Amino acid sequence: MENSAAASETSQGADKDAPLKEDIRLLGRLLGDVLRDQEGESVFGVVEMIRQTAVRFRREDDAEAGKELTTLLRKLTRDQAISVVRAFSYFSHLANIAEDQHHIRRRRAHLLAGSKPQQGSVGFALDKLKSAGVAGDTVRTFFRDALIVPVLTAHPTEVQRKSTLDAEHDIARLLAERDLPLTPKERKANLQLLQARIATLWQTRMLRYSKLTVADEIDNALSYYRITFLRELPGLYDDIEEELASHYDVEPAALEAASYVQMGSWIGGDRDGNPNVNAGTMQHALTRHATVILDFYLEETHALGAELSISTLMVGVSPALQALADASPDASPHRSDEPYRRALIGIYARLAATARALGATNILRKEVGPAAPYIDAAGFCADLRVLIDSLATHHGAIMACPRLKRLTRAAAIFGFHLASLDMRQTSDVHQRVLAELFAGAGVEPAYGALPEERKVALLLAELGQPRLLFSPYSTYTEETNGELAILRAARDIRARYGVRAIRNYIISHTETVSDLLEVLLLQKETGLLRPAEGELEAMVIPLFETIPDLQRAAAIMHEWMALPLVSQLIARQGQLQEVMLGYSDSNKDGGFLTSNWELYKAEIDLVEVFADAKVKLRLFHGRGGTVGRGGGPSYEAILAQPPGTVNGQIRLTEQGEIIASKFSNAEIGRRNLELLVAATLEASLMPHLEAGAQRERLAGFEAVMAELSGRAYRAYRNLVYETPGFTDYFFAATPIAEIAELNLGSRPASRKSTRRIEDLRAIPWGFSWGQCRLLLPGWYGFGSAVKGWIADGAREERIATLQAMVKEWPFFATLLSNMDMVLAKTDLPIASRYAELVADAALRERIFKRISTEHGNTLRCLEAITGAHERLAGNPLLARSIQNRFAYLDPLNHLQVEMIQRHRSQALHAGEPDNRVRRGIHLSINGVAAGLRNTG
Repeated sequence: MENSAAASETSQGADKDAPLKEDIRLLGRLLGDVLRDQEGESVFGVVEMIRQTAVRFRREDDAEAGKELTTLLRKLTRDQAISVVRAFSYFSHLANIAEDQHHIRRRRAHLLAGSKPQQGSVGFALDKLKSAGVAGDTVRTFFRDALIVPVLTAHPTEVQRKSTLDAEHDIARLLAERDLPLTPKERKANLQLLQARIATLWQTRMLRYSKLTVADEIDNALSYYRITFLRELPGLYDDIEEELASHYDVEPAALEAASYVQMGSWIGGDRDGNPNVNAGTMQHALTRHATVILDFYLEETHALGAELSISTLMVGVSPALQALADASPDASPHRSDEPYRRALIGIYARLAATARALGATNILRKEVGPAAPYIDAAGFCADLRVLIDSLATHHGAIMACPRLKRLTRAAAIFGFHLASLDMRQTSDVHQRVLAELFAGAGVEPAYGALPEERKVALLLAELGQPRLLFSPYSTYTEETNGELAILRAARDIRARYGVRAIRNYIISHTETVSDLLEVLLLQKETGLLRPAEGELEAMVIPLFETIPDLQRAAAIMHEWMALPLVSQLIARQGQLQEVMLGYSDSNKDGGFLTSNWELYKAEIDLVEVFADAKVKLRLFHGRGGTVGRGGGPSYEAILAQPPGTVNGQIRLTEQGEIIASKFSNAEIGRRNLELLVAATLEASLMPHLEAGAQRERLAGFEAVMAELSGRAYRAYRNLVYETPGFTDYFFAATPIAEIAELNLGSRPASRKSTRRIEDLRAIPWGFSWGQCRLLLPGWYGFGSAVKGWIADGAREERIATLQAMVKEWPFFATLLSNMDMVLAKTDLPIASRYAELVADAALRERIFKRISTEHGNTLRCLEAITGAHERLAGNPLLARSIQNRFAYLDPLNHLQVEMIQRHRSQALHAGEPDNRVRRGIHLSINGVAAGLRNTG
């Protein structure tokens, strides 16, 4: 146990997972020591007995052990149950830390061994492109014009508090330290610190007692900038420049102005279904954004001042640098020969003044003297480049690396706004606001009742009018005033923080062209659209999310882009238009298979429409965290996109618990950012086979997929929307009610106060199925579809067709790979325990039997296509990881069922539930989500 993991890896030779096992054992032992110390020997003994029994039940398939486990759990007192839940939950968190550290270790081992670039790296992508004959100019143009934007959203599945994340970050750092050659004294100190941080974790409240505010969500997201984005994103640019230089002789100066990866956010601007988002939260979001990025700039500028002690007694400087030094408020005679330091003191003073002007109130180091704030981030970049250029021409180019160059790169990426904040609202709200404005202005008394053709005509006519509908002397509803205030705030934010601070307006539930024109008119009302000048400050972006919306998407965009006014605005946008596709709602609406197919078809149709209009398409993928909401590995998902849909332009959401999974560790975060760049590079530039036979074969595959989709859709809809009692089953057999009580986010779990599946948000829908280990949205309908299709033809021939589809069609291969992962984490015996929560025995048996039958069909069909009888046969590391987790997840699930039974019984009979039991349920939700990771 006391040997380093690195030494263990060397000694174990072929067992590459040995260091991971050792780390998990170490963390488990330390957690056990903390548990014994904090809760006593008896609680430790109970946890150990449950752990050993669960391992026996899971790994040895011991039925007797299963009965023992049930008996053990039912005997637990309330307080014992909570301690056991906390123990197993924290073990899941610690196992995640160990796995992340092992991924970093394996990546470093590849690099140290001089291995070829791994799939998913930019080096691997450039190797492929060069082998395919893609020219250097083409690659250089890609990086000059590309825009890749991960957009952080605050969807309510992030169950960890920031305090927990901070403690876990320290544990990860200490665990990584153990791979270094430490002295016995250092190793002992490391072990003590690890135990101390695990003890801190144990004594830290895991759950929030109060509901998250939007301000809390903003601050939680900003922690990932400090951990990962601020330093790792500029560092990634440096790595990519090196790769380009080695593969294609592309000089770094050729891409100096390129900012192909930028950050986006919805937190504070997404008000679809969230009444807590308003003009104030947008202003607050940008103030906090600016504070974080300017704090970083100030810190780095101060550090540079300490580093660049260059004296003019030793070397000359450029006139521009000398002028910058002379303009500094620093007049100390001790630095009269140190122009770089004086220049940086002046830059610091200007940054401090800028920070105050943009709302910062706590600047840690006071500047030497007053200075004018920067007008924009470009001025800050220009000053930093003066330093770089002076160093380059006076034998000091090496001194610009890495801090000065990376700070300059950061300024180009993040500006003074840090991340672009999107606005989002549903189309229904826009219609109500404009109906009120039209009626108040005497233009149209019943706008909402007009047919679509008349709405479009009226909107276009009004867009051509110089006057406004709004009157400061009229009285409007709170909704109308609030929506107009949002847009006015957006105008002010752009003027104050820069044009990249807000540049997109997304319309949920876009169903008609009038939905888009309404937002244009609202922007005209608030000064964001000036038709006479052809200036539109926030791009109008439709969000197509339900199955019918996806099917109408291409026709709506064709009509939209054909409008003369819109055509002019698109031209001013660089002949580019963004379209957002929603994965979560289409999945909840039509099931996993149909959702993916309709998204694929919509993309193909959009590519054709945009090509005809000669407009560049940028797709914004509203991917969910879990596979059942359109999640899964981003690299494979981007490569599986239809040809012509990427083209160097892509935005995609990073949601809820996935943000922590991807970006709470700096090295893992950098790797995930690189995966996005590499996938976008490959998808955009790799040549596609255009032979007629290939096109004909793909058309055949698509025809099969269309047939499968139709069958899967009918099976899914029949269960979820057409089966009497299914809603009752769902609310009883999953912890949906308990999830809705959790203080997970500022957004309600349902759009309306009903129990209708249609009104439930897609996020808690998928999250609930994950908790009960059915993960139904990630696979249901596939078995019925494939079984029925095979039965309607020549069996062997049809199976051969499906096997060819997996081998030759990335879309279908990725679909099955994601489903394989979901099925690996699905557990029918555990799910049957949740089914026991359904009081109506007949309903329980009827619906669970249908689900179980479909699960069996799905497994058999997947095996027939892939030939693999075990889940994740192609990814043994992940398969082992999942199997190892089950022994610790099972007790959490069993306990969750037990506590839900107690909680609901108390609420039914006593009228007042036990808050400690409720807390135990919420703790178990946290633990199960941590254990399932990207499918939880």
